[in-house]
Amino acid sequence: MAPPPDSVPESFQRIEETAEFRQLRSSFRNFAFPVTAGFVLWYLLYVLLSCYAPGFMSTKVVGNINLALVLGLLQFASTFAIAAWYARFADRRLDPRAAVIRGRAEAALPAQPVDRSAVPEEAAE
Repeated sequence: MAPPPDSVPESFQRIEETAEFRQLRSSFRNFAFPVTAGFVLWYLLYVLLSCYAPGFMSTKVVGNINLALVLGLLQFASTFAIAAWYARFADRRLDPRAAVIRGRAEAALPAQPVDRSAVPEEAAE
């Protein structure tokens, strides 16, 4: 395996400096950072309630199912909901912009020969 390059090629630096790329990164950050912060706060709330409010968390909801179990299962549900939300967001907002940027970058770069010596024989078939 070849070592990583020491510096970023000039063509990639030019891409990173474009307004389109900055807008793409900004769109990603405007989605990812608040959602991540919200989820971490939601998780910490669950942990803190479990540690410091055991009476509240042991409140029966239905039969032997208590509030701690319901909130714990909601942690899983919210994880899957956020993943689906991000996939939809990326499909609609990020991927089209990234495809345009990638297309322009590929059109501007000279064709590179493929180094088949680094590819295992099974993957090359």
